[in-house]
Amino acid sequence: MHDESMSDQVTLRPVSADDLPMLDALTQDSGQTGEFGWFGWLDRGRWRRGWDENGLIGPDGGTLVVARGDDQLGLVNWRRQQTTPAAYCWEIGVALLPEARGHGYGTQAHRLLARYLFAHTTVHRIWAATEVDNIAEQKALERAGFTREGVTRGGGWRDGAWRDGVTYSLLRTDPPV
Repeated sequence: MHDESMSDQVTLRPVSADDLPMLDALTQDSGQTGEFGWFGWLDRGRWRRGWDENGLIGPDGGTLVVARGDDQLGLVNWRRQQTTPAAYCWEIGVALLPEARGHGYGTQAHRLLARYLFAHTTVHRIWAATEVDNIAEQKALERAGFTREGVTRGGGWRDGAWRDGVTYSLLRTDPPV
């Protein structure tokens, strides 16, 4: 999956066993997660179990590696969210390694993941949320074509405090990304 319009070629690819240490670092190492991604130490076997079970891609969600050539830049993931008994949407997320932040790779990764999900699933809505203070992520989502929907007051717990969040969405009927 390539985005030819971007100057720095970013791709998404399935996770390999060699990527598992990077996934651990992006979720378990406060020096790698960044301010908005550190939630304390969590399930340290999560990535390995998911890899052993289904290679981290299943009917209710998945994880892909964001790469540029042979370089790992981070991960994208998606989770099924039931909206009615007959419909669901995807909630997506991105986490980039510190050295990959600030280069537009997050925008490209969001755009590539949305294209992938619209091409390979029947979902009509994709959404993402971030903290109100995470301006870089908000800009990345907006540049990727997502629409800001509103603020969720006190919706997330991080670093000893409840945090307000911002929700963004992209619909299948929105202009192409």
